[in-house]
Amino acid sequence: MIFYYWRCFEINESTLKKTPLVSVHEKLGARMVEFGGWYMPVQYTNVIDEHTTTRTKAGLFDICHMGEFIVKSKDSTQFLQQLIVGNLNKLIIGKAMYSLMCYENGTVIDDLFIYQLKENEFMIVVNTSNIDKDFDWLQKHSDKFDVELKNISEQTGKIDLQGPLSEKILKKLTDADLPQRFHFIEADVAGTKTLFSRTGYTGEDGFELYLQSEETEKMWNKLLEAGKDEGLKPIGLGARDTLRIEACYSLYGHEINESITPIEAGLSWAVKPGKNDFIGKSILEKQKKEGTEKTLVAFEMLERGIAREHYEIFADDKNIGHVTSGTYSPTFKKSLGMALLKKEFSNIGNKINIKIRGKLYNAIVVKRPFYEYNGRK
Repeated sequence: MIFYYWRCFEINESTLKKTPLVSVHEKLGARMVEFGGWYMPVQYTNVIDEHTTTRTKAGLFDICHMGEFIVKSKDSTQFLQQLIVGNLNKLIIGKAMYSLMCYENGTVIDDLFIYQLKENEFMIVVNTSNIDKDFDWLQKHSDKFDVELKNISEQTGKIDLQGPLSEKILKKLTDADLPQRFHFIEADVAGTKTLFSRTGYTGEDGFELYLQSEETEKMWNKLLEAGKDEGLKPIGLGARDTLRIEACYSLYGHEINESITPIEAGLSWAVKPGKNDFIGKSILEKQKKEGTEKTLVAFEMLERGIAREHYEIFADDKNIGHVTSGTYSPTFKKSLGMALLKKEFSNIGNKINIKIRGKLYNAIVVKRPFYEYNGRK
């Protein structure tokens, strides 16, 4: 199963960026594709097998292509408060927070995680396609603050260990007390100094390990060895996408982008207009109070067919929106996805028609998310 928005045709490997794990993926027989300018594994066995492994056991993901920035000095909190829609006052040292940066019109520059490392020192994790854009945005708005910015993306490796057995596996490699949900610690893991958090992008319990880039291959192999009795497998981009769609997690360029606001994308909970001024506050505050003309929904297909990104959606012959992400769900054995619809057609239970290869197929708006893991600590 290959997803059309990845370039799965012949690629020129020499022009693409590579993670420290590229030789490992090739040795494991991964199918490699171009993804956001990177040479990445889309699958090792097949998407359904890798998806199911993550849901029932544990999966290992190469996420080294993501971006990491350090923001520190005495004005770092005040500086970031003006750039993100969330409230940094909710953070403490050792805790992570999901948030977004927006333009003045409220549309999304990027979504991100912020980790408070120390007093007045933070690590920001951003999407690979936005690394340069995001760092430029930070620099552009830093001139009035006593703040130091550093892009550590190239020096940082990132491996995600996800699934119900991930805690059991990680405990074999560290004596540290594992962090609770949305917290992180720095500790020795398999002999390597590692920062690891517990946030996740799959709908499962799991951990994100940050370490020096040159230590990444050794850590990957140690984790696979530690998890062999638990059925741990390497997982490609294909299953990472089906997992996050089932959990209804946003992906930049799909559910959020430079023409969609967090409120329209169903992320109103992440926007905190009660704090001091921040970029995009006025429009987002208004949308949060008054609503929006379009909104993100989840849908299930009622007929055979898979709705993909950008497919048009109709009701009574009127174009009412488009699909943002769609897939066949290995967990629920049906086709489903997310879509941006006109608000009046967004109620749960509403019937909609999705245009797939020139033909309209029946679908229904359902509650988000499709999948929610309730065993998190």
